[in-house]
Amino acid sequence: MALFGKKKETKATEAANPTTISTAASDSASEFDLAAILRRPRITEKAFALSQKNVYTFEVAPHANKYQVAAAIKQVYKVTPKRVNIVNRRPRTQRSLMRNRATHQPGVCKAYVYLDSGDTISFM
Repeated sequence: MALFGKKKETKATEAANPTTISTAASDSASEFDLAAILRRPRITEKAFALSQKNVYTFEVAPHANKYQVAAAIKQVYKVTPKRVNIVNRRPRTQRSLMRNRATHQPGVCKAYVYLDSGDTISFM
């Protein structure tokens, strides 16, 4: 009595029905995927000061990388970014001063997009 015997039937069925995975669809990013990468522009005092130096700040999806953000900026705003930096702010819990309750601040993934001197992005 063998507990761990070889199953000849499963090997025969795997050889008869080979599965192929198409990687072409996963390699190319569609327009929907690029539009989902940029969440919203960050409109803050610091972001406004940086926009005077051709650095624009966006909230992006947490799984996005620099190349995806650059492609999304190029597609949506029709400008080519010179450099992209991504900053992850972790979520945190802090104590509220009123009634000593815990409040939650969600994490944010920000992208700093650097443009050439002649390029601008208009949010309005």
